[in-house]
Amino acid sequence: MGEGGAAVEAVTRILGWQAPPPDPRDLAELWARELDRYGVSRAALIASVPGDESSVAAAVTRFPERFHGYFMVNPLAPDALPRAEGALTAGLRGICLFPAMQRYSIAGPRGERILQAGSARTGTVIFVHCGVLTVGVRRKLGLASPFDMRYSNPMDLHPVAVSHLNLRFVIPHFGAGYLREALMLCDLCPNVCLDTSSTNSWVRYQAPELDLKTVFRRALDVAGPSRLLFGTDSSFFPRGWNAPVFVTQQQILMDLQLGKQDAEAILGANLERLLRQ
Repeated sequence: MGEGGAAVEAVTRILGWQAPPPDPRDLAELWARELDRYGVSRAALIASVPGDESSVAAAVTRFPERFHGYFMVNPLAPDALPRAEGALTAGLRGICLFPAMQRYSIAGPRGERILQAGSARTGTVIFVHCGVLTVGVRRKLGLASPFDMRYSNPMDLHPVAVSHLNLRFVIPHFGAGYLREALMLCDLCPNVCLDTSSTNSWVRYQAPELDLKTVFRRALDVAGPSRLLFGTDSSFFPRGWNAPVFVTQQQILMDLQLGKQDAEAILGANLERLLRQ
């Protein structure tokens, strides 16, 4: 085993993860089988580090009927624009921006050129992480996470969304602690959607009476069912697809007595519609 393989084995042992196969097409096959187990017809895959868009592109090429491809880009990197354009040309559909992680303003000129690249491709969504940002892998490995929360407010996206009405923006985890601001943004900008992914543990920062069901109710009141996108934040094996997130959120939709058509929209149809526009 080479040094790289030994390092991967050591890291996955610490994390309790199953090491991914070297070929991303084989990893895509594992995820396709996992989705089959749960009756999930389609999912979005995200390249979670800048520069890894080729892995997701390979997975999408292997299973075009199962996966949408997203990729992370750091607008401050010198090769950010050609990388973004290359990923979009390869068929990836979502540009993922993490302003707090990479320490830049979403409304700055570097971000603007990436948005322009997205505007040139019909059906591109701009995924912007706002709010609390923790990377569990880094924490388990004892690595620092020098993120800058000054760049994490969803309202920073307001001038950007207003000036790019042809783009569709997605804020994950209901704003991850900035629920009020995320809802304000949705109310002001009809091209902004919220995704419901993760356990949404950020609710512990809110008033005691705020639980996930209340979060859903408020989001439905402001954004409506057509702008909520279900997600799980599934990321590794052996856990695989994070079914408890689905079970919890499906029960919430039932408790809120949401109609079948609206529930189906949140659980999949909304994303399909966004990526066709």
